[in-house]
Amino acid sequence: MPFEPSSRLPRLPGKDCRPGQSSDSRRDGFAGGSISLIVLLVEIPVAFLLGLTSVIRGWGRADGQTAAPPMDLVPVLWLGGFTLGVLVIGVIFLHAAHPFAGAVQLFVAAIALCFTIAAWHNQYERAHPPPLPTETGIPPSARR
Repeated sequence: MPFEPSSRLPRLPGKDCRPGQSSDSRRDGFAGGSISLIVLLVEIPVAFLLGLTSVIRGWGRADGQTAAPPMDLVPVLWLGGFTLGVLVIGVIFLHAAHPFAGAVQLFVAAIALCFTIAAWHNQYERAHPPPLPTETGIPPSARR
């Protein structure tokens, strides 16, 4: 049998992402769904623990303080770190030619970013309360 050179160029496994091919021919349907499910099963308990620790941190605070408390940035930083981690995982999946798993991770990162912004807003409102009403209930700028 004579040697015939192959006309195909060698490709790295898993990097065959030509636009003309569907995701099924790239074998991403099952692999992407499985990877996404496994990563989500790891991320859900981590997010639950982050939320639980943030709630527990707020239980010990006294409600009758006279001055506004400073901003507590620990929950914001924890949620921001979680958001950044999920975003990095999503980008790695997209780079590794798993578009379904990457898209799911980017969606989870967007949800985590919303929770991070909400936590920051909550801490900002707690640290900067509205001014107390005056004795007459009329602000000084409206008095004659």
